[in-house]
Amino acid sequence: MDSDLVAAAESAVGQALRGLSGPPDLVCFFVCGDDPEEVARAGRRAMSLASGATVIGCSATGVIGAGQGVEVAPSVSAWAATLDGARLTTFALDSLRAEDRFVVVGLPERRADDRVAILLADPYSFPADGFVERSDEVLGNLPLVGGLANAFQGRDAVRLFADGEVYTEGAVGVIIGGAVSVSTVVSQGCRPIGPSMAVTRVEDNLLLELAGQPALARLEEIVSALDEEDRDLVAAGLQIGIAMNEYAERHEHGDFLIRGVLGIDPDREAVAIGDVVEIGRTVRFQVRDAATADEDLYELLDTHREQFGRVDGALLFACNGRGSAMFGTADHDTMAVNDTLGPIGVAGFFAAGEIGPVGDQNHVHGFTACLLAFSSRAPGDHPYDR
Repeated sequence: MDSDLVAAAESAVGQALRGLSGPPDLVCFFVCGDDPEEVARAGRRAMSLASGATVIGCSATGVIGAGQGVEVAPSVSAWAATLDGARLTTFALDSLRAEDRFVVVGLPERRADDRVAILLADPYSFPADGFVERSDEVLGNLPLVGGLANAFQGRDAVRLFADGEVYTEGAVGVIIGGAVSVSTVVSQGCRPIGPSMAVTRVEDNLLLELAGQPALARLEEIVSALDEEDRDLVAAGLQIGIAMNEYAERHEHGDFLIRGVLGIDPDREAVAIGDVVEIGRTVRFQVRDAATADEDLYELLDTHREQFGRVDGALLFACNGRGSAMFGTADHDTMAVNDTLGPIGVAGFFAAGEIGPVGDQNHVHGFTACLLAFSSRAPGDHPYDR
């Protein structure tokens, strides 16, 4: 952390580069500051220090690095990697309105050995939700990991950085391909309540019937059976999970894509949610608290370690509603990574929305921690790469 953002950028990038065993191939950095122009100057300085490497970054309202999180204070975090055998292709995306839809331009052509793409987007100017949710149409099964950038002053203050250029709108990123092993962890931090139910009547994002009964009646039945503590969690922010595998015999913790419950319509006995689901899909109401989010993240990271083994470094994109607001400390998520995966290099930022795959499909999330982990293992030895 440094009140002089340019000096903070020099320090952060310098530390990241000194930790490498060879020349940097990829550098990512994140800048938190009051003045958008000062943020831009810090970004330009960060890019100039990593000449010869592929460099991307963005502004944020909080950053993660050096084993800690810093929220709402001038700061810069940086992460650098030597990725032998990797192919890195940066891109800058813009969107054009065509009648009743957006057309995204600037995406590079896919290659067969692409492994993952990092995406940093301005949520005010770029249709991130629509692009990410439909990314399989242009990117196939390529995982997207990243976050929605932000700034203290909101709209028009976001800054994005890619290979020496500063962007004030759109999205930037890098496609990582070739001989590199990567894996992802997406922790949504929710606990199911009540039973799994099939959607039997729906209208847009309004659930009208669940398992043949009015959706509101089903919800009231579930809430009435809860203890007082869980009822308080429902009142604080009820969620709903959409099952990602309809063929599973049971749908338990971690099997759902989490979306918010936006409200109820008493006249129609309906429940409004933050997504559109089809008749026949399985859903289950969810609650979220610090204990559940902590347990979920540690459990997923432990499973990742058992499945993939050693991790050499990682990028972490955590919701700006996590950190001290949820856990009482801004350090929680990065400490969890170091506790489970070891003292690896981790950097990232507190995002206004997190991007990561669930059930082999990319999504924009909220209150989530999304991790992109890098391993020095050969891609053919890594189960994620098959």
